[in-house]
Order: sequence, then C-alpha cells, then structure tokens
Amino acid sequence: MPIAVPRGPARIDLDWDALEVAVERNSPDTDSYLDLTTGRILTITSGDPEATLNRQQVSENIRNFLRVEPASSREQYRWMERFVGSVVDEPLRERLTISIDGKGAFRRFKDVLLAYPAERERWFSYRADLLHWHIQTWLESHEIQPTNDPPWGAVQAPQELPAAAGRPVVHGTEAPGEALRRQARDLIETIAAIELPTAIAFLEFLKQRSTETLTKDAELDREREREREREDDESTSA
Repeated sequence: MPIAVPRGPARIDLDWDALEVAVERNSPDTDSYLDLTTGRILTITSGDPEATLNRQQVSENIRNFLRVEPASSREQYRWMERFVGSVVDEPLRERLTISIDGKGAFRRFKDVLLAYPAERERWFSYRADLLHWHIQTWLESHEIQPTNDPPWGAVQAPQELPAAAGRPVVHGTEAPGEALRRQARDLIETIAAIELPTAIAFLEFLKQRSTETLTKDAELDREREREREREDDESTSA
C-alpha cells in the first residue's frame, strides 16, 4: 500500500462518473486512485492481470496519485438504518428491519424494495445525495478543486430523514434475525421426532438456496463491473 504523501491544492478536470463508482464500491480486493495530473480514476483489482503493473505505476509516481476513500460498509449500513426508520408503511418497515440483520443485508434490503418502486426510488435518491456529499467533503479535505462541474449539480449537506410516525418496530433486546432464529428453534422443539428428518431436509434446502443466491449475486456484480470497465475503455478509445 503506497504511503501518504503531503500534497498542495490541485485544480483538475475530474472524471465524475468514475469517481462516483469508486466511492460507492467498497471491496477488500479493489483499490481506486485519483490521478492528480489527468483527473481520471485508476482501479486496481486483485487477480487482474494488470494489477501488478498498475500498483507499480502508483508506487513510482506516488505524488500524482491519491487513493479514493470509499464510503465504508459500516457507513452505508447506517444509511440503510436511517432510511428504514423513515418508512411510513409499517409492514414494509418491519420487513426492511428484518432484511438488514446479518450477512447479506444489502442484497436482502434491495430485494425487499423491488416490490415497492416508490420507496425504492426514494432510497436511491437519498443514497445518491449521501454519496455525492461524501465525494464533495473528500475532495475538499484534500484541497482538490475541480475545473468541471459534477453531472448531478450542486451538492448540499443531506437532511436527516424524519422518523416515521406510528408504532416503531420493536424486537426487545434481540436483533430481528436472532428473534426469528429463536422462534424457529422453539418450533423445532415441538415437532415430533419422526418429522424431524423432513424439517432438516427443508432447512438444508433453504441453506443451499441461500448460498447459491449469494454466489450468483457476487458473479453478477463482478460481471457488471467488467462490463462497466469495458464501456469505459470503449468510450476512452472512441
């Protein structure tokens, strides 16, 4: 990992779209760098044939590259929590609260919203505002002065979403997922032993389906990323 190097103010023409993607993407095997001489984004992914060459390029020209700081997974999770708290539809708020508990929270959250286009659009608008504010504050903290305007226009500090009125979702001291798991364990205790093989087989089926879904989603994400990079390469060479 290249070490931090003190830099002065920089005025550059930014590739805003690529910067937005780099800030949004939070992957342990991917690093993105802003080229302070061109305004372009250099993305390095472990396992890529050009990764070693690109890392060497950054190391040998360290003053010209600044690592892009993506919005952390924890920060983006808090965005989801705040959004869920603002959902007026109580049954939907309940479903979303359960969906963001445990591994795979981001995928399940998006899956639930697929059936609610208005709330889904509100989520993406809210998330975009937060991402753009993250970008602006990051640029200011590093004294980077863009010479071109962002395609999304002027950015203001995002307003806090108002908490939805009505009865809040209450799960006691347990996380929503843990409450459901406890309920499932309690139900298993009441099942006759002769029925347990069937119950176990069904649970194994659900476990396998969940694993396959996670794998498929990961493959789709990688394919979308490769397609996005191909489009960037084509637009550059055009």
